[in-house]
Amino acid sequence: MVQGLDTSWHMSVLKHFGPATRAWFSNSFEAPTPVQERGWPAIANGEHSLLLAPTGSGKTLAAFLACLDSLAHRPANSEPGVRVLYLSPLKALAYDIERNLRAVSYTHLRAHET
Repeated sequence: MVQGLDTSWHMSVLKHFGPATRAWFSNSFEAPTPVQERGWPAIANGEHSLLLAPTGSGKTLAAFLACLDSLAHRPANSEPGVRVLYLSPLKALAYDIERNLRAVSYTHLRAHET
């Protein structure tokens, strides 16, 4: 959590995530963006979601953080198969997403489970 900033109000939207994801997000960001606040409950409920917002508003993190959190909580003996499919409209965006996912990887989230 950012020092001196009361961010407890956004914990309700983070309730959809496991402890490691909540801790990582709270230590990395001051608060969820509006698109994340609106998107995460729908994604957590398994609803089909289309997030529309300006560039830089947190759409990609909204989608992938939910996916990574879900993957982190799958049993080790889960049946193999595709769990996440992302189609990027732009090749450059695909590279940016890959770089960011490697920075905040599934194993990073797993390492912070308590």
